[in-house]
Amino acid sequence: MAEPEPRAGAVPERPTSLDFDALYTGTPPWDIGRPQPAFTALAESGALRGRVLDVGCGTGEHALLAAGVSLQATGIDAAPTAIARAEQKAEDRGLQARFIVWDALDLPALGEQFDTVLDCGLFHVFDDDDRARFVRSLAGAVPSGGRYYMLCFSDRQPGDWGPRRVTQAEIHSSFAEGWRVESIEPAPLEITISTDPVQAWLSVIARA
Repeated sequence: MAEPEPRAGAVPERPTSLDFDALYTGTPPWDIGRPQPAFTALAESGALRGRVLDVGCGTGEHALLAAGVSLQATGIDAAPTAIARAEQKAEDRGLQARFIVWDALDLPALGEQFDTVLDCGLFHVFDDDDRARFVRSLAGAVPSGGRYYMLCFSDRQPGDWGPRRVTQAEIHSSFAEGWRVESIEPAPLEITISTDPVQAWLSVIARA
């Protein structure tokens, strides 16, 4: 989720999997040790259904949230250290969830379909080209009627530290073909480096 601070006016490059893995030698800003409130609310409302994929799962809190409500849950992340921590959490909590070191830009190669995809802080790390690749990747892993729930930095968030801010127009544009944007609502995104949450968008996007 976090990135090196960009130069003024620059679009930062997406960190590599090695960059992200190194961050897990400590506690990254997004690793709050519990699910984000927006996703907890989704689980409590019954919105999570079927086979669940936590994409860019980090240490697995949202896959474990889904497993905790008796759903078949998979988490993927490019950082092996994060995946190892997620597996340990599952064991410690007595929850059944699968965690895989995997590239989110290559979801079709998993050879699986997911009814629900959760994304906390992944979409907003991509540059324009990888953003388009990611949407195509999702399309190959989500059947018609499946839903993608995305929590990302909002352009309402002040400052220029961290990842790119995302506008509602960019979300609509990215998912214009083969998807239906059902809602985009303001939501808090909690981080470890501030007691105040980041201003984020929670998007609900259905596969057409």
